[in-house]
Amino acid sequence: MTDAATAAFVRAIPKAELHVHIEGTIEPEHAFALAERNAVTLPWATAEALKDAYRFDDLQSFLDVYYQVTAVLTTVADFADIVTAYFDRAAAQGVRHVELFFDPQSHTGRGVPMSVVMDGLWSAVSRSVETHGLTSSLILCFLRDLGAEAAAETLREAEPYLDRIVGVGLDSAEAGHPPAAFHDVFAAAALFGLRRVAHAGEEGPPAYVVEALDALGAERIDHGVRALEDPALVARLAEERVPLTVCPLSNVRLRGVDSIAQHPLGRMLDAGLLVSVNSDDPAYFGGYVGDNMIALHDDPRYDLATLRVLAENSFRSAFLDDDTRTALVGEVHRHFERGVQGA
Repeated sequence: MTDAATAAFVRAIPKAELHVHIEGTIEPEHAFALAERNAVTLPWATAEALKDAYRFDDLQSFLDVYYQVTAVLTTVADFADIVTAYFDRAAAQGVRHVELFFDPQSHTGRGVPMSVVMDGLWSAVSRSVETHGLTSSLILCFLRDLGAEAAAETLREAEPYLDRIVGVGLDSAEAGHPPAAFHDVFAAAALFGLRRVAHAGEEGPPAYVVEALDALGAERIDHGVRALEDPALVARLAEERVPLTVCPLSNVRLRGVDSIAQHPLGRMLDAGLLVSVNSDDPAYFGGYVGDNMIALHDDPRYDLATLRVLAENSFRSAFLDDDTRTALVGEVHRHFERGVQGA
């Protein structure tokens, strides 16, 4: 196990978080506080009972819990509060830049206006440098299991707020919902100048990764671990330097792999892929991004030099201008120089 001093060093490595769902950062105690504030009844009696529900068999079993918890979010203040709480934890774990996913359909579908979602999130995101010393932006994700028509309607609803959104993504239940169905809405997003990312190759086959690249114009693939099953795809991802936002603790909790020791991240690095480490839904999966890196470091394959590459990759994969990217990679270098000097 990583000793306390090394764990503190790893947790503080400057990094970007590019794959985190804000609705997946609601800790159980916070969920119950919001439920009480908004007179919402959760299907669990206590926060401990909710934690006991975090025994997932697959992605869908997680989503069943996840969407029930999102019901506690009803006001502008609620959305602002969960972003602030996430930033508190992220800043303490070395995050210097975050591109935050949100799922408006999980709120508008139960009667919460898009304006409430956007105003709440933006009130915290717009002040992230001032309040937490980190830069942040928003990526609107479409729920793939609700279909392409619903996604197009969500993009129309979001049009008044496009100055607050850096990009669009595709998430939720992957199996049986191929990316190509969302070609038109992603093309429309591209015309608005939005960046495009997509969940693919988590539970879905490598072909979904190919579709995300070719049909959606995805500039970054979220998860992508099953890409390793297709050597031609691996070669393409390496040659084109397509970023892959990998979430180790999530993959373990959702039974995609049995343990960190079995996780394919090491093989992805060996194949020359541009991978970074992220937390996905940290309240549910056992840790934030720094915790993911510590879990990796507990495995001998992931020494400090490897963690340094992963941190640098996170900034190289982010939607940042070149000067900002260079400055943040420089922060990683200085962190490791200080660590060596203090050893």
